Amino acid sequence: MAAAPVAAGSGAGRGRRSAATVAAWGGWGGRPRPGNILLQLRQGQLTGRGLVRAVQFTETFLMERDKQSKWSGIPQLLLKLHTTSHLHSDFVECQNILKEISPLLSMEAMAFVTEERKLTQETTYPNTYIFDLFGGVDTEGVTKRLAEKNDFVIFLFTLMTSKKTFLQTATLIEDILGVKKEMIRLDEVPNLSSLVSNFDQQQLANFCRILAVTISEMDTGNDDKHTLLAKNAQQKKSLSLGPSAAEINQAALLSIPGFVERLCKLATRKVSESTGTASFLQELEEWYTWLDNALVLDALMRVANEESEHNQASIVFPPPGASEENGLPHTSARTQLPQSMKIMHEIMYKLEVLYVLCVLLMGRQRNQVHRMIAEFKLIPGLNNLFDKLIWRKHSASALVLHGHNQNCDCSPDITLKIQFLRLLQSFSDHHENKYLLLNNQELNELSAISLKANIPEVEAVLNTDRSLVCDGKRGLLTRLLQVMKKEPAESSFRFWQARAVESFLRGTTSYADQMFLLKRGLLEHILYCIVDSECKSRDVLQSYFDLLGELMKFNVDAFKRFNKYINTDAKFQVFLKQINSSLVDSNMLVRCVTLSLDRFENQVDMKVAEVLSECRLLAYISQVPTQMSFLFRLINIIHVQTLTQENVSCLNTSLVILMLARRKERLPLYLRLLQRMEHSKKYPGFLLNNFHNLLRFWQQHYLHKDKDSTCLENVSAPPLKGVMGGPRTQGLSEGCPGAGLDLGPPGAPQPLPLCPELLHQLLILEGDSVHPVEPGPAVTLCSR
Repeated sequence: MAAAPVAAGSGAGRGRRSAATVAAWGGWGGRPRPGNILLQLRQGQLTGRGLVRAVQFTETFLMERDKQSKWSGIPQLLLKLHTTSHLHSDFVECQNILKEISPLLSMEAMAFVTEERKLTQETTYPNTYIFDLFGGVDTEGVTKRLAEKNDFVIFLFTLMTSKKTFLQTATLIEDILGVKKEMIRLDEVPNLSSLVSNFDQQQLANFCRILAVTISEMDTGNDDKHTLLAKNAQQKKSLSLGPSAAEINQAALLSIPGFVERLCKLATRKVSESTGTASFLQELEEWYTWLDNALVLDALMRVANEESEHNQASIVFPPPGASEENGLPHTSARTQLPQSMKIMHEIMYKLEVLYVLCVLLMGRQRNQVHRMIAEFKLIPGLNNLFDKLIWRKHSASALVLHGHNQNCDCSPDITLKIQFLRLLQSFSDHHENKYLLLNNQELNELSAISLKANIPEVEAVLNTDRSLVCDGKRGLLTRLLQVMKKEPAESSFRFWQARAVESFLRGTTSYADQMFLLKRGLLEHILYCIVDSECKSRDVLQSYFDLLGELMKFNVDAFKRFNKYINTDAKFQVFLKQINSSLVDSNMLVRCVTLSLDRFENQVDMKVAEVLSECRLLAYISQVPTQMSFLFRLINIIHVQTLTQENVSCLNTSLVILMLARRKERLPLYLRLLQRMEHSKKYPGFLLNNFHNLLRFWQQHYLHKDKDSTCLENVSAPPLKGVMGGPRTQGLSEGCPGAGLDLGPPGAPQPLPLCPELLHQLLILEGDSVHPVEPGPAVTLCSR
């Protein structure tokens, strides 16, 4: 409909509108312009000016236009809803209006979710479009206002006791928590334990969407939040305030009887599989294009059941996991809910459940959660679902969905895989329960490896409860290795797969664990990805270098395999190019090779001597110019103000190199060489000043706290006791051991610990030009 413009130059008419025009535009203060009203509505939504909602029209005008445009009365209903939805309005009337609107939208929804939709794939959904266009979707402001009322949010939880209001309430709570500035405390919810215990499995799965928000630490939103200095400040603040709301909520959930057990059952329950998989991926894409969460799926399934009962139709929508073999009646081809929807329903349930379990595994009650997860057989259950649901053979082709690029990880099918891998990483990391990822035959294989090598069997293997391990021909770790080696070069899964496998190796170095993975071709696969495929992804390269370092650490057989694969100078140069392209990504490997070299040089063994004489990598790392080049770049790319969990490993690796140089009485030489390199690069004093500040930061924050000193301990024989100057320091970082430094017999004069000696040597070199940084809050050293 076009609005007639006022004629230019018409003095009497300028700035005036006819009564009809004013009535039509509902008193809108902007000047009417020619054009289609729908286009102007859309423009109003985009700009926020002009026409933006139905309330700006009169009811008479909307009714008149509805006769021609067939809007199903939706704009008029929205106008009435706006009029009756104020504080002192008649909310019964609001409810009646919503009841009128609901069927108009649900009819289109059901047309989409039934088999009938395949006949009209190009059809638009006018009711949904008109509802949105005339301002039906306007929740952001309302949600923010509701989020400010904490007592109201707590009250909403009580409405979840009724199945009729559960989905709507859960959706509203999730929306509110998404904008709430301060997290609610679950221990303030009345009768929380009874509420959760009375949820059926479907409700509990959807409740996990709310829990995912309440048990996760809130994002501070600062750009520098990832620096160690910023994290230290936040930790210091948190210590003064006590446990965070997220930690309190985790404890509240773990106190509910049977809570973790039910989550494990949800995560491992089976799904009925469709007999025909040819069109599954296409259907899965269609569902996710429109439906973005499990709550919507539940709502549609419930609406379908209600409408079928109302129409006295014989439609039955079986719950996820049910099948016709279970005695459920057949549905007609025209109205049957697609099998793909049921599978997606279950996938999205598992997404939320696995996330909650993963967060709990990383929380303060980690050991308690570990014990319960093992007892309720989560790992064997996931192993049984691996091929049929988690990593279906055809899922690789679903990596790219319509409207998304190849790096997009928003598909439920893809996100389930990533969440599964994150769970495995959290489960295996520095915990003896990691051996539950194997089956009985594979545990026996570990024992045989130790026996053949004439070394003691790992105590954690001996203590593993064999009734809780994986069953079947392959354990979960072996299945993961198989799909890892088949993953396409460009797949984003490579990063998460490598992290999950690396977590199995982290902690005390186990020769048996390394050989178990070496026998399955893991080292050759890693080298192929780094060298032959010339991987370009920095994240993937970092994860592969870290994994390679854990796999080769102190293992002569691994270095022999490396030399056999990297058997030409050309291959070796490609490998070095990848290492040198980013030391932030590769320095963990450099550290492990450096420590291994020191170990091998102090061993008297023909096999070790052979490796030392033949391995290109060991020969390269042993050269002083190589070590100095690494040192110079490692110190130069980090600063106290920019240290993060990712790059702090560069500082640790530089300290390892200097630690070993000190053992050989070469520390003053290495520092003088750094000084010469500094002068040759035309910025004298900068490098050593930076290193001095980093060293003071390291000493202040890692060595004077009992907890942090314990984190620095690890896995060498014998450990690096006292070398760094800390009271309990026995190594340099988690997952990367010392190199067996012998400080002399008991009672012998001990040299000055490394940190003070380094500071002393730096002051000799630089004199007064070196200025230490001010001490700051403590930090927790990460795995790198």
